[in-house]
Amino acid sequence: MAQVYVENLNQHEGEEVTIKGWIYNKRSSGRIQFLMIRDGTGIVQGVMVKSEVSSEVFALGKELMQESSIIAQGIVRPDERAPGGYELTITDLQLVHMAEEYPITPKEHGTEFLMDHRHLWLRSPRQHAILRVRHEIIKGIRDFFDERGFVLIDTPILTPAACEGTTTLFETDYFDDKAFLAQSGQLYVEAAAMAFGKVYCFGPTFRAEKSKTRRHLMEFWMIEPEVAYADHEDNMRLQEDLVSFVVQRVLTHRLAELEILERDISRLQNVVPPFPRISYDEAIERLQDAGVDIEWGADFGGGDETILAEQFERPVFVHRYPATIKAFYMKPDPERPEVVLCDDLLAPEGYGEIIGGSQRIDDPDLLKQRMSEHDLPEETYAWYLDLRRYGSVPHSGFGLGLERTVAWICGLPHVRETIPFPRLINRLYP
Repeated sequence: MAQVYVENLNQHEGEEVTIKGWIYNKRSSGRIQFLMIRDGTGIVQGVMVKSEVSSEVFALGKELMQESSIIAQGIVRPDERAPGGYELTITDLQLVHMAEEYPITPKEHGTEFLMDHRHLWLRSPRQHAILRVRHEIIKGIRDFFDERGFVLIDTPILTPAACEGTTTLFETDYFDDKAFLAQSGQLYVEAAAMAFGKVYCFGPTFRAEKSKTRRHLMEFWMIEPEVAYADHEDNMRLQEDLVSFVVQRVLTHRLAELEILERDISRLQNVVPPFPRISYDEAIERLQDAGVDIEWGADFGGGDETILAEQFERPVFVHRYPATIKAFYMKPDPERPEVVLCDDLLAPEGYGEIIGGSQRIDDPDLLKQRMSEHDLPEETYAWYLDLRRYGSVPHSGFGLGLERTVAWICGLPHVRETIPFPRLINRLYP
């Protein structure tokens, strides 16, 4: 008898099938046992009637501990009350492994306890739903770029230099030299964009930020496209198209998971282009009007971003920040050199920045000047300067933080649930 997955039971109504999985929960009503069986694709209730199975099988059902692994055979029956609309009338049951007493029970557990048992916590319906949404977001991102002719470029994780500032680097020995875990793949995709025109990288990035906020991880995933001959306006249009595409994709394919997470989808349904845009100057004015003690030239904190984003029903661009608080490679606005052609995309509902992007400096002399102002050694970035010496063109790109995007779309209070095994300032286990 062939194995069938729970998510496909609707294709086997009335048939006898085999489900291979684990006991999620169980209860008994005298001569009937109700076994909740999960197999990674869903949960189905198995109904075992004493008179319809052998005494050994019925006795086994009573002995099963939570998370014991089993192989169940049974007939697929429609049931409107059941999750997925079907249940299993069990005809046979085989034990693969009897689990020990499971540490995660229906009672309330503290966050640290659950994080210590993250390898088991992943089996819960909530975590299952979150990571299914994460999977859909990743698939949507890849489809978005692949369908638009972008080439995926795998950038190095071990790098010789900083991209986003030297204070947040993880350093490691590299034979007789030292290397750093990548903060971004951006500099490398800039090189690839000069070869392929439209590229993106998608991989893990690392920031040694001593932050304990609900928005920060030490290891997270970033999607970083780069486009030759794209200016700042092109860049923002690409960002809003991507974010809209991904959100609508999740609404189409993962409504069941969003329901498990009790997500208010009406807020997500508003995520369609165009997104509102405000300048940094206007953002400062809005913050001051809201009573925030902030002056022009200051960077925004998480609270500032929340105040700004709450004023809009969909993600909002804040563009043209002061050059002094942004990265060395960002192109100054030709009409106003004290600000750069950059943007942050702020998600609504208090989730803050999910994208940072800019048009890059394409003039070699100006890039050298900016590197000198940031005390960056020219010899380390010689290859990066080469890109401005051999066929330099205007180009733009951005980085989207996957985990913050997952947190926002799922409506989660903290990014620690958005990645299978989060790395936090106080957590490297499991």
